[in-house]
Amino acid sequence: MAQEALMEKIVSLCKRRGFIYPGSEIYGGLAGTYDYGPLGVALKNNIKNLWWKMFVTDREDMFGIDAAILMNPKAWEASGHVAGFSDPLVECSNCKNRFRADHLEDPDVCPSCGKKGSLGEARQFNMMFATKVGALDDASATIYLRPETAGGMFVNFKNIVDSFHPKLPFGLGQIGKAFRNEIAPRDFIFRLRELEAMEVEYFIKPEDWERAFEEWQEIMHAYADELGLPKESIHELEVADGDRAHYSKRTVDFEFDYPFGRKELWGLAYRTDFDLLAHENSSKVTLKYLDEETGEKITPHVIEPALGVDRTILAVLLSAYREDDLGGETRTYLKLPAMLAPYQAAIFPLLKNKPELVVRAREVFMTLKKAGVAVIFDDNGNIGKRYRRQDEIGTPWCVTVDFDTLGEKPELKDTVTVRDRDTGEQKRIGIAELPKMMKI
Repeated sequence: MAQEALMEKIVSLCKRRGFIYPGSEIYGGLAGTYDYGPLGVALKNNIKNLWWKMFVTDREDMFGIDAAILMNPKAWEASGHVAGFSDPLVECSNCKNRFRADHLEDPDVCPSCGKKGSLGEARQFNMMFATKVGALDDASATIYLRPETAGGMFVNFKNIVDSFHPKLPFGLGQIGKAFRNEIAPRDFIFRLRELEAMEVEYFIKPEDWERAFEEWQEIMHAYADELGLPKESIHELEVADGDRAHYSKRTVDFEFDYPFGRKELWGLAYRTDFDLLAHENSSKVTLKYLDEETGEKITPHVIEPALGVDRTILAVLLSAYREDDLGGETRTYLKLPAMLAPYQAAIFPLLKNKPELVVRAREVFMTLKKAGVAVIFDDNGNIGKRYRRQDEIGTPWCVTVDFDTLGEKPELKDTVTVRDRDTGEQKRIGIAELPKMMKI
């Protein structure tokens, strides 16, 4: 399948089936914004919950946090964002469109109008969204929507140490929104102005940074495996000295083969002690850690695994998309891992005009729902159409309540037909066995 066609099919499926809609669509949209529909919310939450489990709750050295989006602007001055969070911008003198200079295929030709020699000199464009706080409307009231979630964790370092007295190494984990005034948002949900991030700030002794870096590197690969991302589509890029962020001594980008090219999916950075020292110097509050074993006060260094939620969702959808022939018909399905699928099972009555089948199907539906299985009840259209509909949204199992369930064949009473999404194979399963079979 052509990569451009694949991207178009993913975008179409996402809108048609209620995963992702263009933001503010009835008003013509707003570039760089998308709204997650019911199935998109379910998929997103499952991806985030898996991350939280693997990166936070499965470990003994991690603490969860949910820092405010709005922060004292001095925090962003200290971190270097006010002065340096920028991208190179060029403007076309002919069509007046603006572009990121480092994303141009030909720096002499405008990608919009095609005119040669119309692009001006590159200048730095700060990507932070500024707003006003309180009743004043002057420079003193200017604050920013956070451009990353890391800042809130660094300024809470002292609070965590004072409240919990953790021993090094330990980390803070957070999932939250960030905002970047991208010059040219593009490629669906890959490059957004409002995005969501899953990040860890892992505090360590300076001499332990290489071991900790490799440990988180392995965890990120394990997470990719759990998401169903093909190993051959994940590539590590060792970021060169001149290309790394100002705070990083080592950065590895996890790149993914998107239809529009090999692009950054996640990042892993060794931030040294840059952040804690910067905030300590700016706030005049000591952000040292007392090593109880040695009695020495040190500034911990930091390893940061940073994962974008939206880019992860896009990679998951692209990896799961399939087309095949089943029963003499072409079908589309999402081969999502069961733990990620918006619904683990769909419950069907064989015929919706037979009350006895509908009642029993509803009972099965509620049994699974109470058992914690994500289920949907579907009686719209014939069974074949219901199968195709559930295949397209990635539901692993379809459960049909038929007359045998009711005891037409006594030996099959209280059993149902369970169809596998990937193979189309069907088998009879006892209703009592379903919760155990489908519990993730």
